[in-house]
Amino acid sequence: MKIRIKDNTVRFRLTQSEVAKLGEDGIISSFTEFVDRPFIYAIERTEEAELSAAFIENRMVLKMPETMINEWITTDRVGFEGQSGKIKLLIEKDFVCIDNTLEDQSDNYPNPNLKC
Repeated sequence: MKIRIKDNTVRFRLTQSEVAKLGEDGIISSFTEFVDRPFIYAIERTEEAELSAAFIENRMVLKMPETMINEWITTDRVGFEGQSGKIKLLIEKDFVCIDNTLEDQSDNYPNPNLKC
């Protein structure tokens, strides 16, 4: 799972296996190990109707409605967006990059803009 933060926008990108795990378990998380403590970022299934987010201590959680997760898994929908206070939230399937990258992309979704 990748996150990109710019000002008041937070974007989450998930690979195919991460989307599947979110659908199965209702939660997925990752972390970055800093010197004195980890920064944890997670997505959790919720019964609420809209995307929301919380940041408590060193943990950022995107709360994603179960209906969105089900649609995401069963369709070609790329992602969802929402607002939580001042924070704009985006969650997307992670596509294979068109340009060259050293990053492992073996679990990414096929890029619809690639012409084979």
